[in-house]
Parts: sequence; C-alpha cells; structure tokens
Amino acid sequence: MKIQWLAHAAFLIQGDGLRIITDPYEDDDIINLPAVTEPADVVIRSSDDDEAHCFIDTIPPGFELVTATEIVDTGATARGLAVQAIWSQESLIHKDIPRDNAMYRFTVEGINITHMGDVGNFLTEEQMAAMAGTDILLALTGGPPVIDLADLKTVIQTVKPKVVIPMHYRISGPRFFMFPVTDFTDQYPKEMVEWVDSNKIEFSRDSLPAETRIFVLQPTYTRANDFYENGI
Repeated sequence: MKIQWLAHAAFLIQGDGLRIITDPYEDDDIINLPAVTEPADVVIRSSDDDEAHCFIDTIPPGFELVTATEIVDTGATARGLAVQAIWSQESLIHKDIPRDNAMYRFTVEGINITHMGDVGNFLTEEQMAAMAGTDILLALTGGPPVIDLADLKTVIQTVKPKVVIPMHYRISGPRFFMFPVTDFTDQYPKEMVEWVDSNKIEFSRDSLPAETRIFVLQPTYTRANDFYENGI
C-alpha cells in the first residue's frame, strides 16, 4: 500500500487496485495551495461544507464520493471499499458556530487507516473506542482550532496506532495559523520520529512497526505565502 501526502488533510492512498483521495481542498486565497487534480476511484471527505476538506470539483470525473457526515450511522461501500465514520465537530472553543464533520476509517491491503477529518475537541471514550484497531492514524497536528496537541497525545496513547502520519500543520501555502509539525514531534522521543525525504511511503501488513512510530512526509503541493498573517 502506498500513501502520498498531497497537502493539508488530503492524501492519495493506493492499494487493493484502488486510488483513494481524502479530504481534498479548494485552491482559494486562504487555503492557497495548488488544486488536487489526481484521478481517483474513491474520494472520501469529512464533511460537505468546509472548502479546506471537501472540494471535489478539480478531481477528474469517474470517482465514487463518500461524505463521512452522511454515513455515521450506516457506513458505506464504494468500489468495494468499506468506510465507517465517527461523528465529530469543529472546535467548540475556537469556533463561534462549530460545524459538524466526521473522522473516518477504512482498510486497504489488510491495514486499518483512520483519518481524523477536522475534529476540534478532546475525543470522548466512545470516539476513541471507535478508532480501536487503527494501524495508521492520519493525525491533525497543527493545533487549535483543530484538536489540541495535548489531547491528540492522549488519543495516540489510548488508540496505540502502529503509524502516525502528521497532517494539517504549517506548510508554505495556507494563509491561516497552524503550528509547525515540530510542535507535535518535539513531544516524543527522537527515536520515535522518522523524517521521510519524500511525499510518499509504502507499508505492508508485515512491515508495520511493532510500536507506535511517527513518519513525517513532505507535502506534494506548497505555495509561497505569508501563512500566519491571519491568526485564525
């Protein structure tokens, strides 16, 4: 299975004969990243009303779309891929009107992947229980208004994924405030963190580490900007 970090919360995951794109974003003046234009068999998004996580117009037609907020109670299957969703919200503290979104999980080549969507709050025991068995956690590491880094650490210690891949942190492009990934990685022993000199990584069921390790990928897309000019 191959995982490519496109940028922000968007990944291209390939395995079981499928190309899966997660949480594609809109190339606007605030997100300020080149559009996601890769072809996909399945696109999964954490909501349908957040341009940083749901924009599908630049992806070539022919994919099946799964919107996680619509399948929390039922799950869904697209091109043979079973997707389960876990209800969540934007930050109740940092957002005047928090929108609903959903984390979601699916399995590719026997590897269980959980994407944290755009959750902004401490996770409940029920939410973390729904993440049990996660092998690879695509983790929000840019800090508020998404989940606080201390709360994320609790999630990682509770769920115990084999692999954590940071996303949704400060890179050259977005014009809203996010912490750099080092604010996250500095909380862990250096031997637990691998800095990957690529935007891609491959795993098989047998190659997963025995204990949690963090793999920091390079973004595929960036764009020069004054990214923390707007402190939102």
